[in-house]
Order: sequence, then C-alpha cells, then structure tokens
Amino acid sequence: MVKSETGYIRAENLRKEFVQPDGQTVVALSNVNAEIKPGEFISLIGPSGCGKSTFLRLLAGLTTPDEGAFTLDGVKITDASYERGLVFQDPTLFPWLTIYDNVAFGLKVRSIYHEKKKDVLDFIRLVGLQGFEKAYPHQLSGGMAQRAALARALVNHPKVLLLDEPFGALDAFTRMNMQDELIKIWQERGTTTVMVTHDVDEAIYLSDRIFVMSPRPARIENILEVEIGRPRERDLPEFLRLRAKILQILDFAGKREDIQYYL
Repeated sequence: MVKSETGYIRAENLRKEFVQPDGQTVVALSNVNAEIKPGEFISLIGPSGCGKSTFLRLLAGLTTPDEGAFTLDGVKITDASYERGLVFQDPTLFPWLTIYDNVAFGLKVRSIYHEKKKDVLDFIRLVGLQGFEKAYPHQLSGGMAQRAALARALVNHPKVLLLDEPFGALDAFTRMNMQDELIKIWQERGTTTVMVTHDVDEAIYLSDRIFVMSPRPARIENILEVEIGRPRERDLPEFLRLRAKILQILDFAGKREDIQYYL
C-alpha cells in the first residue's frame, strides 16, 4: 500500500451551534478533539443526528466552527479547497455533462485541464469506468455514478478524501462491491480518508480506526482500533466481537438522551 506523507488532520476543541427556526440554539458539536494520521482510513459512526456530517462539513471547510479549529498539515481550515475532496450519498453529477466532462470539471474550473488532461482518463480507469467516458449520468447505475463521483473528487489529487455515507442509497450487493473498490483505490492512492456511515459492518470492514460519537452535543466517545488484517472477512470472530462492542457502545449512548433527527 502507498503511504501518504500529507493529510495529517487535527481537530482542536471544536464547537458548532445551529439556530433553529424557533430561535432555540442547538449545540451539534462540543469540545471535539481528534487526530488523524496521514494515509489513515477513519470512519465516524454514531446515532442519527449526532453531528457526524457536521464534523465532515467543518473538515471540508463548507462551514466554520464557533470555537476551535481543524488543521490540515498544520494549516487552519477556513474554507473549501480542492485539497479536500468530498463525495456525498447522492453522486451530484451534472446531468448535462458526460462522465468524462464531469470528472474533468474541477480541473477546468482551476484552469489546469490542459496540463492534467491525462489524469481524467487515468482516474476513470482507476474507478473501473473505462468505456463509459461518453455516457451521461442517467445512463449509469447507482454504483457506477458513485464511481464517477469518486473519480471527480480524486482527480484533483486531494490530501484528504471525505465521504458522507457514499453508499447509503445502494442495494446491499452493490454496496459491498463498492466497499471493495474503495479499499483498492485507497490502498493504491494512500489518501487520508474520513467517512461518515451508519453501517457498523461497513465501518469495521473499511477502517483503520472508528470514531464512535455520542448524541448531541456530540463528542468522540470512543476510538476503536480495527486490528484485523486485510482483506477482511465479515464472519471472522474478531470482526463479530468488534461489531458487538460498537453496538453496545451505541446502545449505551442512545439511552443517555433522546435523539433528534434534524441535523
């Protein structure tokens, strides 16, 4: 596996609040601290509405914390950047562009397409979409569309790949196939990867470490090392033991307060 020398992330005393339509303030994250090493694959898991996606949006630079900061390789994150590629549950491809043009879009916006033109086809091949360069998004399956979204994020050579439940809308078999594809890409590229998921098995199957988050105001309640070799089998005793441990933590966390679902 390729080991990245960049993509070192620190979260220091993060706090994020939102004001509801009725004027009440909701604290999504409070005193969140974390460290993610270059090249690591981290999953965030926790109750619905606990602030996992808020954590990811802060790391992406799509919103700013009320207190504390994220840093990437020692530099404070203040806004969005191509250094942090983001893939959502919905592929969000431009329907009027071909797959080739969707993948090339970021390079063209940055005015570096001509010198990086070769990368477009390289990343289309990397995600297994060679032969579909001239296809449009509506002509692809859900899994293929997510491959295109991954290629679009990776073509900018980001230091960090951020995934917000990227396989949540896929059927079970496609989801497992996409997990395998993601691991291959991660091993080949060595990009620091942070993924939000509600799927405990997915977190165990993919991750080096799992951050288990508490209900709001969220903090990282546990950090679990996944000490299982790759490739991983989902029926291994150590896999099942770790799943049981995470479910126990989540059940305990879920009983501490009522969980609301609008964040």
